[in-house]
Amino acid sequence: MTQHPSRLAALTTLSALMTLMPITAGAQAQSYPSKPVRLLVGFAPGGGVDISARIVAQKLGELWGQTVVPDNRAGAGGTIATDIAARAPADGYSLLFCGIWSHGVAPSLYKKLNYDHYKDFAPVSMIGTTPNVLVVNPSVPAKSVSEFIAYTKTNSGKIVIASPGTGSSPHMTMELFRLTTGINIVHVPYKGGAPALVDLLGGHIQSMFDNMSSQLPTMKAGRTRALAVTSPKRSAHLPEVPTMRESGVPIDVTVWYGLCAPAGTPKPILAKLNTDLTKVLNLPDTQRRLAEHGVDTSPTTPEQFAAFIKSETDTWARVVRDAKVPQQ
Repeated sequence: MTQHPSRLAALTTLSALMTLMPITAGAQAQSYPSKPVRLLVGFAPGGGVDISARIVAQKLGELWGQTVVPDNRAGAGGTIATDIAARAPADGYSLLFCGIWSHGVAPSLYKKLNYDHYKDFAPVSMIGTTPNVLVVNPSVPAKSVSEFIAYTKTNSGKIVIASPGTGSSPHMTMELFRLTTGINIVHVPYKGGAPALVDLLGGHIQSMFDNMSSQLPTMKAGRTRALAVTSPKRSAHLPEVPTMRESGVPIDVTVWYGLCAPAGTPKPILAKLNTDLTKVLNLPDTQRRLAEHGVDTSPTTPEQFAAFIKSETDTWARVVRDAKVPQQ
């Protein structure tokens, strides 16, 4: 059967376009990035999440010869920045510094999110991990977790434990701590670890859970006192500080950071992002700078990162349920 000339021309054009698509996508990846890249960060400047994001942004910028601009959109446990990233153009120029808050806790903690952390994002790679830490102002008489628990019971309902925000991993760690120990404390959420730390140093609050990465400098300077880390093993960055389990409180929480892109970002760009992020995370200088803030690098493939996100989502769903954490 003879093809109609117009249909034959259309098929020829379609075939040519399909042939060009892989070439175009490949060329797009080779030229990426050709302009500054925005990195959305869900917490205020100066906190552990922000510090780590800025180290990674600087290193990627140096590799690419383009500026990677951290865009801090604090609030709602990091979900404001996540929502903005979910609705950003899927062209690789708006990325999300994602983590346990956005892709682990939030899906179970919030009754309604404006994003679907599975459908609206393409996982690029894990970046690193760090424990949370319970710290107190030096004026607090407790020198250990057991003494702190006794102190809170003596001052029932009067002791403040701050966190970088509702839905953050320090907040959820605090909920686990409260559930496990039965203490009556007041939770005060901030819009990031940095403003909470300012109030802790000023003596306006007595204690807080925070990422170890943002607390390390003040702890080493003796301006705050670390009582315990939440990792299963002691941190190499604070070997003298016991774990929660060693302190008689059976909880384990590991904070993780990663890079996510809006769903629909071209696969060649995602592949380049993974390759280049792995390169910068394997640089001794990157590892040294992150280690100074208590973060251990741990790059992954996109597939490994996606599986890890699924596991974390399931874990925190159980925590929210078992600890009876009120949904936001």
